[in-house]
Amino acid sequence: MVADASFEAALSLQLNSAPGRMHADAEHEITVRQAVSADLEPLTDLFDQYRQFQGQHADRAAARSFLKARFDHGESILFIALAGDAPLGFAQLYPSFSSVALSRVFILNDLFVDASARRRQVASRLLEAVEAYAWSFGASRVTLNVARANTDAQALYDARGWTRADQYFMVHRFPPS
Repeated sequence: MVADASFEAALSLQLNSAPGRMHADAEHEITVRQAVSADLEPLTDLFDQYRQFQGQHADRAAARSFLKARFDHGESILFIALAGDAPLGFAQLYPSFSSVALSRVFILNDLFVDASARRRQVASRLLEAVEAYAWSFGASRVTLNVARANTDAQALYDARGWTRADQYFMVHRFPPS
C-alpha cells in the first residue's frame, strides 16, 4: 500500500508543525517519511539493531532479506526517521482487517529508535506518521504489543492516548519442535 501525494503532503504538514519538532539547522531536523526500496540499506542496519534489542542474534543478511521481501511483495508499510541523511529509527506496519468491526486495521509490529536518538521525540514522530497513515485509509485502529518490562514505551503509548486492551490475552500457537 503506497500513500498518494495528498497523504504525503498532509503528513509533511502535520509532522513539520508537530509539538516537539526540533528547530535546529536542517541537517539535524528530524523528518519522518514512508520508506521506499532505496532506504533498504539504512533500514537494514536499524532492523538488525532492533532484532538484537529483542534478543535475537545479529544477522544483517537475514534482516536485509526479510525487509527486501516485504518491499518486493508490498506486504508492509515502513516509515523511517532521519536527521539529515542519518537514519534514527523506523516503524513497520502490517495491514489487516477486523471482521467484528468490518474495517481495515493495522498492526504496528515494529518500532525502534537508535539508542543515540532516544529522548528526541523520534518515537513520537514515528507514531504520528503511523497514525496519520492508518487514519488516511479509514482504519478503525492500530494495534501493537509491547513488552511488559518496556515501561518507557508503555509511558509513551499512554501519553499519546493509546488504550490498553485488558479484556484480551495474547495467545500464540507455535509449530511442534
